Amino acid sequence: MLNPFYATFLLAVEAQKVVELRLVRIAWGGAEAQAEMVSMVGEKVVAAMEAANTLMAGGSPGEVVARYRELVADNTRRLSGMV
Repeated sequence: MLNPFYATFLLAVEAQKVVELRLVRIAWGGAEAQAEMVSMVGEKVVAAMEAANTLMAGGSPGEVVARYRELVADNTRRLSGMV
C-alpha cells in the first residue's frame, strides 16, 4: 500500500493529464466537446457520492484516493484513445 501522501500526489499528477486531454477535446468543439462537458459534470457528481458513501461506511480516505485514481486512469485511457 502506498503512503497516503504519495498516493494523493500521484492522483494530482494523473488528474492533470485528464484535464489536458479534456481541454483539448473541448477546444476542438463540436458534438464531442458538448458530450465531454456533460459527461465530466456527471462523473464528478457520481464520484463525490461514491466517496461520501465509502467514508460513511467506515472506509478510509486512502480507499477514496485509490478509487479516484482508478477513475482517473479510466478517463485517461478513454480520452487518449487507448480503449
